[in-house]
Amino acid sequence: MEETYLLNVEGVKKKILHGGRGELPKLHDGSKFTFHFQTLKDDFERTVIDDSREAGVPMEIIVGKMFKLEIWETLLSSMRIGEVAEFWCDAIHTGMYALVSRGMRRIAEGRDPLEGQKHRCGMGNMFDYHSTGYDDLDELQRTPQPLIFIMELFRVEEPSAYKRDTWAMSKEEKMAAVPVLHSEGNRLVLRREFAKAAAKYQEAVICLRNLQAKEKPWEDDWLKLERLVTPLVLNYCQCQLELGEYYEVLEHTTELLQKHKDNAKAYFKRAKAHAAVWNEREAREDFQRVAHLDPSMAAAVKKELKQLGERMRKKHVEDRKRYQGLFQSSQG
Repeated sequence: MEETYLLNVEGVKKKILHGGRGELPKLHDGSKFTFHFQTLKDDFERTVIDDSREAGVPMEIIVGKMFKLEIWETLLSSMRIGEVAEFWCDAIHTGMYALVSRGMRRIAEGRDPLEGQKHRCGMGNMFDYHSTGYDDLDELQRTPQPLIFIMELFRVEEPSAYKRDTWAMSKEEKMAAVPVLHSEGNRLVLRREFAKAAAKYQEAVICLRNLQAKEKPWEDDWLKLERLVTPLVLNYCQCQLELGEYYEVLEHTTELLQKHKDNAKAYFKRAKAHAAVWNEREAREDFQRVAHLDPSMAAAVKKELKQLGERMRKKHVEDRKRYQGLFQSSQG
């Protein structure tokens, strides 16, 4: 198993270090590789650049999703499950490695991998970076060179066999996921599992926002998606009210009302959040807007205003007693 042989790709050599099992996996668009890797320089010391085992988390690649280092998909496609192989890759395949490594290192450090990156293709970004923030990667970026990749393939999963991250879904998959997530969120609300329900609503919103980003704001397709987003955001806010995350509700309802100034439900949820954090004036203003926009909610508004008034009176009494106590103790 020590012989070196060429893959059917220019500028690549492969050496099997440990044989795998079974046949070569059948791959489809959306299949997921899970593997560990080590990247070395092709120098006398075989200097290690990156090692996924040090980060403690295996690497994952989705087939057909334009991973910046396209050659990795080719390398992994030649491997069986459990196989360990060493690949020598010429500089024609490794020019993007510095950017890939930079992103992986940022993730391992708990930072945003796209921090400071402009929304352009990978090759375009090469010209935006004066420095990757890592000296060894800056060297690779200045002078692309052959690299050695040692890979151990753990598993290959079909698209239907794993929960796909939102970014890895096609447009059709995202649209199909939204009603499912909405329904799951509603079911969890009925069971009063508000944190889990909020996560479902949030995931559905992310799917729709990703699709919206490809449309022109306020045109028909964008508006159709926005109409789906709004009830999901409101459901998410209701869960956050139940969980006591009032400032989260204030943030999301305010953002929603900047686009939809006549949404009575958004004003109602924001009013309840204001009331919960003792913003009496803001709460009263929002409740009054609700009654004006939707007279059918007038009874609910009246009840909330009554409760707000009682809470504020109680708070004023308690505050007065506390201040009197402080004053008396300072006099004594």
